[in-house]
Amino acid sequence: MGRIAIAGSTGMLGTALCARLRQQGNQALCLVRKSSGKPDEVVWSPGTGQIPPNALAGCDAVVNLAGEPISNRWTHSVRRRILDSRVDSTRVLAEACVRDGVPVLVNASATGIYGDRDEELLDEKSPCGGGFLADVCVAWEHALRTAREAGIRTASCRFGVILSESGGALTRMRPAFSAGLGGRLGSGLQWMPWIHLEDAVSAVIHTMECPTISGPVLATSPAPLRQAEFADLFAASLGRKARAHVPAWVLRIALGSMADELLLVSQRCVPTRLKETGFVWRFPDPETALART
Repeated sequence: MGRIAIAGSTGMLGTALCARLRQQGNQALCLVRKSSGKPDEVVWSPGTGQIPPNALAGCDAVVNLAGEPISNRWTHSVRRRILDSRVDSTRVLAEACVRDGVPVLVNASATGIYGDRDEELLDEKSPCGGGFLADVCVAWEHALRTAREAGIRTASCRFGVILSESGGALTRMRPAFSAGLGGRLGSGLQWMPWIHLEDAVSAVIHTMECPTISGPVLATSPAPLRQAEFADLFAASLGRKARAHVPAWVLRIALGSMADELLLVSQRCVPTRLKETGFVWRFPDPETALART
């Protein structure tokens, strides 16, 4: 690949992606809002649409992982930031890729685009669902249109829950599970799409490298599991039992609509596009993935 620009390079996935690209001998150019003085940085402001002229010139691909965290309580202002941070960054980068002649733009997205789908099998051809996160993801992916219409190969990696020892969902859950207080949320029957951090990085690189991939790409494990199963496995990996149960009504009182869209939502995702293009998971099942977290 050679020279890759990454927005969102300081997040969990972005940090791991930059490290992998550099290990492979590539140059990782980090798009940052505030410079730390490193030579491989470009300062930009997606909120105001500012990015230096020719900042992306000579790049073989751009990866956009930028976005406001969705784990903060969804006040009106937080909802606005969740949406704007994703749409604005994507729009600015799409226009800059056209301007600077970048041939590939890989954008983050999420399985939240499907909404709550119970037992339905979902892949890249499944229709979008409803809800706040689904609406955000639709707008997020639609913001790529400037680049796509200009002939740039664009792809949206729809990530499930990323499992990692260095951050993300497991870091927030580990204290409760370590204390023996983790367990089933609601019925526990809801399907949970997930992927190990190392496979998430590999999926982004595979999407960049594979010339036949464009459009949505499910970046999930081929083995989705129910939330109660995940709770049992995660607790066991910590030498504990998942004995706790938090009823759905308690979660809704505590978190409002976040509970339904983040914790109680059911998405049985099958990563068809990755399978079709020969992607190989290093951690295809939850047992091996949790053993490395």
